[in-house]
Amino acid sequence: MRHAISLRDLSFPAITAGFVAVLVGYTSSAAIIFQAAEAAGATTMQIGGWLSMLGLGMGISSLGLSLYYRTPVLTAWSTPGAALLVTTLPGTSINEAIGIFIFASALIFLCGITGLFARLMNYIPQALSAAMLAGILLRFGLDAFSSLSVNFALTAGMCLTYLLTRKYLSRYAIVLTLLSGLAIAFLQGDIHFEQQSAVTFAVPEFIAPSFTLSSLLSVGVPFFIVTMASQNAPGVATLKAAGYPVSVSSLISWTALIALILSPFGGFSVCIAAITAAICMSPEIHANPNRRYMAAAAAGVFYLIAGLFGGSISMLFSALPTALIHTIAGLALLGTISGSLLQALQNEKQRDAAVITFLITASGVTLLGVGAAFWGLIGGVITMFLLSLPEKNKIDH
Repeated sequence: MRHAISLRDLSFPAITAGFVAVLVGYTSSAAIIFQAAEAAGATTMQIGGWLSMLGLGMGISSLGLSLYYRTPVLTAWSTPGAALLVTTLPGTSINEAIGIFIFASALIFLCGITGLFARLMNYIPQALSAAMLAGILLRFGLDAFSSLSVNFALTAGMCLTYLLTRKYLSRYAIVLTLLSGLAIAFLQGDIHFEQQSAVTFAVPEFIAPSFTLSSLLSVGVPFFIVTMASQNAPGVATLKAAGYPVSVSSLISWTALIALILSPFGGFSVCIAAITAAICMSPEIHANPNRRYMAAAAAGVFYLIAGLFGGSISMLFSALPTALIHTIAGLALLGTISGSLLQALQNEKQRDAAVITFLITASGVTLLGVGAAFWGLIGGVITMFLLSLPEKNKIDH
């Protein structure tokens, strides 16, 4: 039976987790979106419109899907896909780029309504999903403490606040840690707002698509593969690793449909989030996993706000020091990292496969243009298959 929506599920920790998720999402990859849009030949105003469309698309999907399924379903743009576009779009016109976005979103939508992607994901054991998630998040955990060498006072102060509040005010640990970080950064004079970053709404511009076989094959197909393998697959695995039995086909279909509608306005992708979604699944939000959906819903609202001010929101987030972003992200994900590792290593028969999945994913290796998360799952599945082969009968001499 689906858990009923209740305003009592909306708490300050949930709102904070939603804000941190959006903050991490924008600060970690907004620059890549700028580069991808520039590679497509978009003007400064068009780039602002693209960010507006992406924010609105992620806001509508995160808010709607989280409330409907009572599950922390957070969406995101395809960061691996955007990185691919940076290197492959130069030389194509902006109209061809829009055609590529529409083509890739249509392929993803087809995967969703046919159930093909869901069937493929069913072959991934829970231990491997958890190991892959831990591998993805490892870098964020390491960055939190490597920031000590960048800004010791800020990072150490935030870590100390986190440990003390985890002991005495566990549900508000991330809230108070973020506030302490902002206070220290302010006292250090490390919060810098650009004078030209006035809050403005960038009006999205409709761009007529152009379809050419060469661009669809050389850019569209790789963009589709990378988005599915490096963004949607980890996103779905994150939900499963957290114990949420989601309708994979439905989530893929809805997010792809939204991207398909927004593509002519620069909304190049809307996918299932992994890293930022994990922030919205933390035990610190609520002891009951069924009540954590409000964190993703709150993130949806922040996405909508970011979408309305796409022309300036990235500059707003960039005002904060990098050390603060890395530290709050790593600390917010500590519980998820430890839980994922525990789940990955519990089953002794699947332990070797889980460790290989974790290490390949954490390595960050990219092969054939596809990211480490996908290859981590592939490596784990192959390991599990080979180790499950029957042993040959030993002949006693």
